[in-house]
Amino acid sequence: MWLALELKIDATQVMALSDALLEEGALSVDVADAHAGTDAETPIFQEPGAEVDLSFGSNRLLALFDATADLARILQRACEATGISPVPAYQIGQVQEQDWVRLTQNQFSPIQVSPRLWIVPSWHSAPDPSAINIMLDPGLAFGTGSHATTHLCLDWLDRYLSRGSSVIDYGCGSGILAIAAARLGASRVAGVDIDPQAVSASRYNAQRNGVDARFSGADDPRPEPADVVVANILSNPLKVLAPLLAELVLPGGHIVLSGILQPQADAVAAEYVRWFDIDPFSEREGWVRVSGVRRS
Repeated sequence: MWLALELKIDATQVMALSDALLEEGALSVDVADAHAGTDAETPIFQEPGAEVDLSFGSNRLLALFDATADLARILQRACEATGISPVPAYQIGQVQEQDWVRLTQNQFSPIQVSPRLWIVPSWHSAPDPSAINIMLDPGLAFGTGSHATTHLCLDWLDRYLSRGSSVIDYGCGSGILAIAAARLGASRVAGVDIDPQAVSASRYNAQRNGVDARFSGADDPRPEPADVVVANILSNPLKVLAPLLAELVLPGGHIVLSGILQPQADAVAAEYVRWFDIDPFSEREGWVRVSGVRRS
């Protein structure tokens, strides 16, 4: 069992108090919008190149401690160290030991992308054994098929990828898009990611699914240009990477971009019109897919 210290605190104090509680022995500190789930909730989107205040107006701070900790005394010392006075009102709860692996697994079920394509966690049986079933577990790299941006890219591959095409998954994460491309008939598949853990996870998942795909890091040689380049990253990196990604698409080939919020779509597309004829946008849950055909 652990003890959970919960309190509300404003944006000017939340980071300092979080650090002070960690110094006092907190096992973890979680900060969330105190108004989460209500009309007053404040969404925050952060990505490289954007200066965004990552604190909420009113913050719910939850710190986890060993069951023997004196939380009243710990909070008092943390407040004294950060100049917070008086000590905020707080609540103490208990977190019981559980089968955390099973609890996590229960959050993930098979995902049907289309009548012929499923994403299936390894602990589940495939709902349709005759379909293309990609076995993939949640792990250290992004991409389980549940997020709208991943689904938008999978949808494009399922609808439009021609058998025998070559594909590059740029920012491959878990490798899910590269694996899907290979299972859908791509002849040559490569993946690139700046995160070594993502490269390792992609190689493991590709081997598990029995597909031939090459994954490389940022310092490795670039893959050869391909018929399709899919990149599910974020809007600012996609804009910066536009010249590079354009070079990786063969004439007449396709670019498929996601990780783009609806208000960002026009700005991202504007960076690619120099090389591509842009298709109509596709949207899912506020996220947009931008795609286009490379001009000769």
